[in-house]
This record gives sequence, C-alpha cells and structure tokens, in this order.
Amino acid sequence: MDALTRRKFLLASGVVGGGAIVAGAAGLGIAELLDTAAKAPKEETAKTGKLVIVTLYGGNDGLNTVIPYGDQRYYAARPELAYQPEKVLRLDGALGLNPMMPGLKRLWDEKRLAIALGVGYPKPDRSHFRSMDIWQSASPSGPVETGWVGRWLDGTNAAPEAAVSFESVLPPLLAGETRTGACVSTGGLRLPDGLTTDMLAQLGRSQPEESPAQARAAAAYADLIKVDQLVKHAEQTASTPGLEDVMELPATGTGGSSTLAAELSLIAKCIEVGVPTQVYSVSLGGFDTHAEERAGHERLLRQLDQALSGFATRMARTEAGQRVMVVVYSEFGRRVRANASDGTDHGTAGPVFVLGPSVAGGFYGEQPSLSDLDDGDLKATMDFRDIFGTALAAVLDAEPARYLHGYEAEILPLIPPS
Repeated sequence: MDALTRRKFLLASGVVGGGAIVAGAAGLGIAELLDTAAKAPKEETAKTGKLVIVTLYGGNDGLNTVIPYGDQRYYAARPELAYQPEKVLRLDGALGLNPMMPGLKRLWDEKRLAIALGVGYPKPDRSHFRSMDIWQSASPSGPVETGWVGRWLDGTNAAPEAAVSFESVLPPLLAGETRTGACVSTGGLRLPDGLTTDMLAQLGRSQPEESPAQARAAAAYADLIKVDQLVKHAEQTASTPGLEDVMELPATGTGGSSTLAAELSLIAKCIEVGVPTQVYSVSLGGFDTHAEERAGHERLLRQLDQALSGFATRMARTEAGQRVMVVVYSEFGRRVRANASDGTDHGTAGPVFVLGPSVAGGFYGEQPSLSDLDDGDLKATMDFRDIFGTALAAVLDAEPARYLHGYEAEILPLIPPS
C-alpha cells in the first residue's frame, strides 16, 4: 500500500487529528496485562484504590430499575409497564428494586450498595451521543476532546495500564491530551469488510516524512495485530495458572453467556494478582427501550444483576478487593410516561449505583418528584460530577476540581474514612 493511499485511509477512518488520541491508545493483551502484576510493588498496589466504571448504553429506564412503588403517579403514567408493589424488591417504604435484581437487593441488605437518586446535569440533552459525551468528558457546558479519567492520566503522567477498557473500542472517558488508557479485547480482532490482516499490517508500517500524528495513528494498527495475537495466545493457554477462570465465561442464567460477567471476572483476576491498573471500564448496551420494553429490560437487568453481585461477592473475599468501588451509570433515564409502543422514550435524570466491600450503602440524594416535572421529564436532584468527584477523591486520591474543569464537587460519604 503506497503512502498516499495509506494517508487517505488514516484520514477517512478518523484516526488523524483529534481522533488520533483514541486510535493511538496502547494495546494490551490479557496475558500481557496480567504480567504487569509482576513488575508492580506489592505493598503499594495492595493499598491502591480501584475504580470500576460500568456504562449502560442506550439510556436505562431508572423508574423501572429503582421503582417508586409507593407513588400512585408511577402507575398512572405507565399502567402497562409499572410493577405492582408485591413484585418489587422493597428497599424502604417508597422505593424498591426491579424484581430481576435479587443480587443487588442482597448487597443492599448487607449495606454494600449505594443508590444515588435523580442524577443528571444542567440543561439535559436527549441525544445519546451528546449526553454520553457529557458524562464521559464531565463537561456539560460544551464539547471537549478529553475524558475525565484521561485528564487524570495526563495529570499523573500515568502508564497506559493505569486505566484499562475491556470494550471493543477505547471510550472517550479514557482519552487524555498526552496519555490514554489501554484497550484490551476479550473477543479477538474483528476487521471491517474488505480489510485483511495483511492490509492492517501495511497500515502499521512507518512511512518517511509523515507527521507525528500520522505516525502515532499508524502505530495503533500495529498494536491491533499485537493485541489480537496476545488474546489468541491467552485463549490457547487457558490452563496457565491464573488464566483458567479468566477465560471461562460465566453463565447468565438465561441460556447464554454474559460478556459483562466475563469482563468483570477478568477485572477480578487482575485485582487479585496485583495488576497496577486503577481504573477499569466495561459496558453493557441495549437500554434504548422504545418498544416492548418489559421483556428486554428485564433480561438486561438480570444480566447486570448477576454480573455485579457475583463480582462484588468475589471482591469481598480478598484483601485486594476491599478497596474496589464500582460505579454504574447510563447517559440518561427515560420519560415518565410510557409511549404507545409499550416502551419509553429518552428522558433525563436516573439512579446511579455505587457498590463495593467498603462502600457505605444506602440512598444518597433525593428521589425526583413525579408531579413536579420538566416537560414530562424528571428534574435532576444531584449533579453526576459529585459522584465522579467522590470517586476521584476517595478512590484515586486526586483533587476533583483539577479533572472536572474546575467543578467543586460535593464529596459524598460513600467511602467512610479508614
């Protein structure tokens, strides 16, 4: 492939210029990531907080996740979708969990699950892309090119393995100006139609007189091949001590496998063996429930419940897992009133789950009113940056305002002083 064609491909694929930051992310394989544990100081790693960020893509229906079963306005607004009080897993006299979430109910009873109520941001945007960009950049006022974790990587001059994503592409959350997190694929390399591994290898070769941005983007293609080889090697050597439970995909209880559960199992192994990563990012999609919501939403919540409760139980058994905080969020909630297709449309505020062995469980903030609405939507009662600011301060030992564009976060007592 000649240099001109190569440059056109780089430009067309969006990896030159602003996109080069994400495309130039470090590539790590499973085995390589686990190997970083051998190089990390054991005592220091054991005392380091771990933050696991779970993104629910599509806009989770918060009202059918944390259910206001004590409010008749909930039943009036969505008569076909509402859960009757006897079905709800009650948390107190007004709110309860979806019946598909017994694992999280157990964590609640053990005071290891915190639920932040009515979380959102000023002037909500109902676009999936813009709203997710706001959450991941922590910048409601306008678009920025970095994520709040990426800025933390910049500020601490961190190694790529300090923040790791187990998603198919690196989320903007982990992209900084000078540093990015690492992207670890658990499913191998999947190329677009018409692109072969040989072509990818050619794209990864250096070219004379190319700009630093183009060179960095090209190196990312070479990294993709390296990652794919390392993942395949890890899969073939699943009998290696420490890898067998990573490669096994836990069952969801619905006849399939849960990618989220597998990714959290991998994170658990990384934490247990002392990998120095401090921030992990995983995700679960499918929450854009515009029609026939009940069955699909229940399936997703069951999958989420089993993955999170299993991970939390595993972390509670080990010393390394005691400093783990899991934050679960979605880009927005859904409209209060159901639509004509037995689904819900894009809304605004919703609940955020925070869990872990050292998390102080309970409700945080105030449940939004179902009578005082903003054009049919819930009014946010908590700014999402208060949660991320708390994670920065309590888990990453960082100054929140430095990485939240000057926002002075209210630090929530999610992690009691030790």
